[in-house]
Amino acid sequence: MARFFRNLLIFTLLLGGVFYALHSQFGATLIHPLTGYVFGFFVVISAITYWITARAVRADANNFMAAYFGSMVVRLLLSVGLVMVFLYKGGAHERPGRWTFLGSFFVLYFLFAGFEVWSVLSNLRPFSKPGINPK
Repeated sequence: MARFFRNLLIFTLLLGGVFYALHSQFGATLIHPLTGYVFGFFVVISAITYWITARAVRADANNFMAAYFGSMVVRLLLSVGLVMVFLYKGGAHERPGRWTFLGSFFVLYFLFAGFEVWSVLSNLRPFSKPGINPK
């Protein structure tokens, strides 16, 4: 569990540095001013969904698939909710800002989803039961 959070911290710092450099170089034409909040949203959602998945697996190892895919659905629903709140609060009327927000949002969504998939795949144990040798 600590390994995931260490990797999340490293990933967050590296990605935050890239976004900060892009924002300081190009400003709001490339990075929306609310990207920092979206970035924080994805860091928190990643930590919470991993924690929930780890608790479910700790309770019963057979819960892994249900917990992992359930956390992916929660991430998707909360993310769609975030975009809907942005659009409802007036973001739909920002001409160039709407596209920079959506671009930043989807880049962050897919980077954090890819990070979670990488973290899960690098930590997978064989799903075979002890004493069963597949041929």
